[in-house]
Amino acid sequence: MKTLGAKAAAALDQELMSTCAFSIDQLMELAGLSVSQAVYRVQPLNKGRRILIACGPGNNGGDGLVAARHLYYYGYQPTVFYPKRSKNDLYQRLTKQLEDLDVPFVNDFQSALDSTDHIVDAIFGFSFSGEVREPFPSVIQALEQTKIPVTSVDAPSSWNIEDGPPKSGLGSCFMPTALVSLTAPKPLVNHFNGRHFIGGRFVGPSMAKKYGFEIPEYLGVDQIVEVPANVEKL
Repeated sequence: MKTLGAKAAAALDQELMSTCAFSIDQLMELAGLSVSQAVYRVQPLNKGRRILIACGPGNNGGDGLVAARHLYYYGYQPTVFYPKRSKNDLYQRLTKQLEDLDVPFVNDFQSALDSTDHIVDAIFGFSFSGEVREPFPSVIQALEQTKIPVTSVDAPSSWNIEDGPPKSGLGSCFMPTALVSLTAPKPLVNHFNGRHFIGGRFVGPSMAKKYGFEIPEYLGVDQIVEVPANVEKL
């Protein structure tokens, strides 16, 4: 199974929303649904229902907000850390949907970490580059140090999409329990050794052929497929 580099992943996203006529709302809903199903596999209800979802300000955070809603309906008790709320109408609607369900939003990540069973890392996705800015350095440091299982959305936050974890410093020791690669794996999976899922069941065969990757064989109504971590770089 081949990987999709950062430029190709961005181009594919644009094609999905133009040539393929998807809206960003649709793609985010399907991505978040995939993440929620992966969490259900990694953290079954009988292993603990408390899920802390750390959301960044961009699309990765939006995926996390959608996942939180689905996890609520599965019977989990989600809590959301969303310190940099977007003013975009889409994100505001996703936030209100959770508030209407009385899903708590917290400002202190460390305190929330002390009372959860599982963490969803939806801070930074494949478009991340540069330095990690406040208030997220302490969050990523906490993710490095915690013994609580972590599921990352598309990319472990702080990792480079092509090269994987930083060589040193913040994030260099971060290895989540599970990773949900959306659409297709990114090159960073060559540095990942946890449970690996592919999600986002919305790419047609012709588009996958154009970008040179394989669509995994989804079973039944599943939105995810678990795959070996080792993949071939494209």
